[in-house]
Amino acid sequence: MSFLNVEIKAVSKDPGFIRNYLLSHSAAFKGMDKQTDTYFNVPNGRLKLREGNIENNLIFYERTDQAGPKSSHFHLVKVEDAAGLKEVLTKSTGIKVVVKKEREIYYIGNVKFHIDIVPGLGSFVEIEAGNILADLSREQLKEQCDFYLNEFKIRTEDLVDVSYSDMLLAELK
Repeated sequence: MSFLNVEIKAVSKDPGFIRNYLLSHSAAFKGMDKQTDTYFNVPNGRLKLREGNIENNLIFYERTDQAGPKSSHFHLVKVEDAAGLKEVLTKSTGIKVVVKKEREIYYIGNVKFHIDIVPGLGSFVEIEAGNILADLSREQLKEQCDFYLNEFKIRTEDLVDVSYSDMLLAELK
């Protein structure tokens, strides 16, 4: 089944401000997840295997690279045998890049928030308004993202238009 997210990623110069905002607005803290995202070579979209102590999923998504709110259509499959799946995907498609990060996960209703630290790249905040938990239109999801963009005082110049994988690949060149 395919779902829709409207997402924002931004550099976070003050993760404590965002953390305090979320906690003072009754966000549900789901925990700190040390994640390894292995991206595989695919002809279209992005395919990654996420291995963490909270989230373990195979995720295929298609998203345009643009700053600010962007739509992401994704398929998510829970994974029981990450090592076995990684071996098969590595042999069949090859690894594109590996992203390691520490991620704090919060929810307010259907909106998921990440406060991320990515070694070599820095601190970031992600806002994901999704229809996986609520039957909302793209426009309604975008309105939610715009609301938190304003609440977090995120500046236009701090918006990130690409994935961590693209950022790391650019660093390797």
